[in-house]
Amino acid sequence: MADPQPQAEALAGPARINGAASEATLSGGELAWRPAGGGEGQERRLELESEVLGCRVEGRKLRVATFSASGGGDGERPSALACGGGGKEGGGDGNRRRGEVVMEMESDDAAERWGDAIRDRLASLGRPKRLFIIVNPYGGKRSGRSIFQNNVLPLIEAAGILYTMQETKHRLHAQEIAHSLDLRKYDGIVCVSGDGVLVEVVNGFLQREDWETAIKVPLGIIPAGTGNGMAQSLLHAAGEPFSISNAVFAIIRGHKRALDVTSVVQGKTRFFSVLMLTWGLVADVDIESEKYRWMGSARLEFYFLLRVMNLRRYNGRVLFVAAPGYEEVGEPVEQTTSCKQNGVTTGSQEDKANDRNGETIGYPGPSIEEADLEWRSLSGPFVSVWLGNVPFASEDAMAAPKAEFSDGYLDAAIIRDCPRWDVLGLMFQMKDGAYVNSPYVEYFKVKAIRIEPGLRVGGSGKGGIIDSDGEVIARGDGARAGEAEHLMAYGPPIQLTVDQGLATIFSPRSR
Repeated sequence: MADPQPQAEALAGPARINGAASEATLSGGELAWRPAGGGEGQERRLELESEVLGCRVEGRKLRVATFSASGGGDGERPSALACGGGGKEGGGDGNRRRGEVVMEMESDDAAERWGDAIRDRLASLGRPKRLFIIVNPYGGKRSGRSIFQNNVLPLIEAAGILYTMQETKHRLHAQEIAHSLDLRKYDGIVCVSGDGVLVEVVNGFLQREDWETAIKVPLGIIPAGTGNGMAQSLLHAAGEPFSISNAVFAIIRGHKRALDVTSVVQGKTRFFSVLMLTWGLVADVDIESEKYRWMGSARLEFYFLLRVMNLRRYNGRVLFVAAPGYEEVGEPVEQTTSCKQNGVTTGSQEDKANDRNGETIGYPGPSIEEADLEWRSLSGPFVSVWLGNVPFASEDAMAAPKAEFSDGYLDAAIIRDCPRWDVLGLMFQMKDGAYVNSPYVEYFKVKAIRIEPGLRVGGSGKGGIIDSDGEVIARGDGARAGEAEHLMAYGPPIQLTVDQGLATIFSPRSR
């Protein structure tokens, strides 16, 4: 058994802190100081792990960059580089703010000694030292570049983190970057974007020959898109207010958690998802509202109202393997109708043989023995089918309130049929997830699920849109997104199977 690492030596001594004569101590993970000569109730404290970005030495002065909810109320001097520009920063609402504690020591050597001690303690926390940052300048309100410059860069520079930044130039560019990047040089990949770039990076990792190593590289997300569901889910789970700076600080602190990855399969075509897949109302709103992108996130609410006024219903069927506790949802399915016989078995022996023969490279998807699974089904018509891996679909929509990041299940929220005015009422209950309690909503967890999408009710001859993580993967309404071919066909079955905790993501708190 290895000897335990020795505790870092405590430091104590006089210093002028923010101009006032003080007695300072550095013990364990805490920097504290009080006025020279005592003074009840005037001691100030900083937790290095949760309130300090980094420090630098300038002669006798030691400048400690802070980032705390107090915003200077605990003795920190507000920084001239206060983190702003994000629209939801600062204020007395629990959001953190930049600050600085200036410690003037007795000598240059003392300042160096204290600076080295603080840096050593921060390094021992497992914080990243070098990051590769992918910026999407086109997402949301096209603010990715300014968010990087004004919100991300000041914080990571204060933390002493080295970085390489690259902007995306076209669709799937982030996937190409992740597929070829030398990952040995970095402690994490950070996406300054909406959720789509994060998904591209995951797909790029899993298409690599060394996918088993690549998928362990921690991923970070800085919200710069329209929806920002992953960032909101991570911050909400930790009790942190939604803000760009809080998302950046979560990456700096280096906490990590496992993240489920879902294989989306049709025949031999495979796509990996980490956020959600939708069919019906939500997909229609998400994709068809693109023409109103100039409205920002308000475009979703606006177009939702338009769609409710002319509510669409879709024929089709959903088959699923229910998670424990949800075995009574739907109707049992005969084994002869399993997904295996329809050519969409995930991680099949044929796929693995192809990998061995060199026809495909990368992760083949989770292997499941379908003969041992009990499939159940729900039949349409459907207003909406929503499959979520994390609680939030966007900043303001908790689509899957019971979803967990690495429980090995997808949360299904399905509206089979519903009067249009009741659908409108469900929208107003989505902010906190209360809509799932409606009698019109079937809410349950699944290990695997198969969608058999049909045409709209009413004889239009059109199908719908299947949308995964903000990207169309299949379309049956006769429209095309530019000249791009879609990944999958609308009509044949599409199966989703969850691989528990396959990826790793930076999080405000470890799990």
